[in-house]
Amino acid sequence: MQNNETYINHPTFGLLFRVCPLEDSQELFTTLYAQRLFFLVIANPEGFTFEPMGRSGARLLVENRLRQLRRIGATTDVKELDAIYQRTFQ
Repeated sequence: MQNNETYINHPTFGLLFRVCPLEDSQELFTTLYAQRLFFLVIANPEGFTFEPMGRSGARLLVENRLRQLRRIGATTDVKELDAIYQRTFQ
């Protein structure tokens, strides 16, 4: 994981802030100021797909990603993602 801040422009909700990467070609973004509406952003050859979700759905995605990283022994990534999780959802 990188410490770079990443933003993407949503056609309706404006500037979104990247919370974290999830799977290949999937990242979790949130609205810049409120952080109440989250988006699973999927990159594909045609462009980006935005799947809106609430806070609990986004939290579940991050928790699942943490479990995956722990299973494969990616301790550095686990520490970084856990810090993001604590900052975003606690």
